[in-house]
Amino acid sequence: MTTSAILQAINGISLAALLFLVASGFTVTFGLMRVVNMAYGAYYLLGGYVGLSIAEATGSFALAIVGGGASIVVLGFLIDRFLLRRTGENHLAQVLLTVGIAFVIGDVALKIWGGDFLKVPAPAALRGATELPGGLVYPTYRFVLIVFGVFVAGVLWLLYRKTQLGAVVRAGVDDREQVSATGIDVDRLFVMVSALASFLAGMAGVVGGAFLTLYPGAEWEILVVALVVVIVGGLGSLEGAMIGALVVGLLDAYGRWLLPEFSYFVLFGPMALLLLVRPRGLFGKDA
Repeated sequence: MTTSAILQAINGISLAALLFLVASGFTVTFGLMRVVNMAYGAYYLLGGYVGLSIAEATGSFALAIVGGGASIVVLGFLIDRFLLRRTGENHLAQVLLTVGIAFVIGDVALKIWGGDFLKVPAPAALRGATELPGGLVYPTYRFVLIVFGVFVAGVLWLLYRKTQLGAVVRAGVDDREQVSATGIDVDRLFVMVSALASFLAGMAGVVGGAFLTLYPGAEWEILVVALVVVIVGGLGSLEGAMIGALVVGLLDAYGRWLLPEFSYFVLFGPMALLLLVRPRGLFGKDA
């Protein structure tokens, strides 16, 4: 492989790490709760803006990540509790409601932070470039983002596969009615999963805002790509979100490099072909 090809591969993997943070919460939430929340892109943007304000006020990137994620946990809880629950299992109503919420969040963010391109200040230690084996030079922050994404994926996998909570969530994805019949407090489970998904989206906005920047409209761009990840990986599958994020990240990077005029076709074309063969995605299960 040439140096450019290797760099594009790393670009794709770093984007995949970010997409996984957004898509993992979305896919597990839908798989368990059957809620189509199209406001996750807006959660990403608002979490990034809140993190930006915290970073500028305190100079702490870690506090920015925690604050950005926590702010979306609160917002997500209020939206789930007082709005989404009223829609029942009407997916069309959920889509229309959450799209409207996303527009409202976008307008509020525009009013508060303006329409300029803003960047979350990365820690001083993560600025500049790192020399990788083979003489490759790559931005330190994006390389650390890959490591961070792998770490989060590992923690989520352990939580999802090796804990009692994860077992209940997996059972709920497969058969929600059976879980309810065993006496498990499904409402509390929903709150916990929704809070985790909201935190991941808000946290992704902070870490993504440090290299993709934050601007009006970014919420829809990240949402579309995250939806592709979810569709490719399969709803309700954490492993699917991992593989889907990697596939989409690499396709996006190589598509923009090799065929910039057809970059969207390179991204969406394989998704369409996959759905012809596996309508529920790589790891999706029949309802």
